[in-house]
Amino acid sequence: MTREISTILLAAGQSSRMGQPKLVLPWGKTTVLGQVVATFAAAGIEDILVVTGGARDQIETAVTLLAKTYPVRGIYNPNHDRGEMLSSIQAGLAGLGAMPHATLIGLGDQPQVREETIRAICAAYLRTEARLVFPSFENRRGHPWLASRPFWAEVMALPQSTTPRQFINSYTGQIEYVQADESILQDLDTPEDYSRQRP
Repeated sequence: MTREISTILLAAGQSSRMGQPKLVLPWGKTTVLGQVVATFAAAGIEDILVVTGGARDQIETAVTLLAKTYPVRGIYNPNHDRGEMLSSIQAGLAGLGAMPHATLIGLGDQPQVREETIRAICAAYLRTEARLVFPSFENRRGHPWLASRPFWAEVMALPQSTTPRQFINSYTGQIEYVQADESILQDLDTPEDYSRQRP
């Protein structure tokens, strides 16, 4: 689609509720993470950065295998066990480099994400140059969402006590919304989620 937009996939969680590393579980002909990466790549994203933490060895091995087919690379978040989601976003932003003007922030455990949703978010950013773009379903924000570079320094400076939601809520007037389906709200946290949604 464009080299202006990269993607950060958050994949540093402990999978404690799943009871095993959920990102390497089978999903169709690939894995949960493999499906997510394939969908972002199909949407035209040419730089996909996976932030690892929990189950580091398994996730990094999966990323290495995926990199043979897709434009994906990994970065380790050393604060994953105490820094929550914000620390992984910060680690991802630090690893992006100077080229992208914006980044999508997606979930590694969201294999339901749709290619058309990703394309719509990117198109809204390119059309409006909004600082934040979010998909919305029934007035609920979901993933992936897009943050333009002007926000990155602020995010990097946030204390670990701040949640991404708190930061985003302070900029509600600057958000461009894209209507999407309920897949933007879905992820895989428990064995029941996986059994119910697995293709």
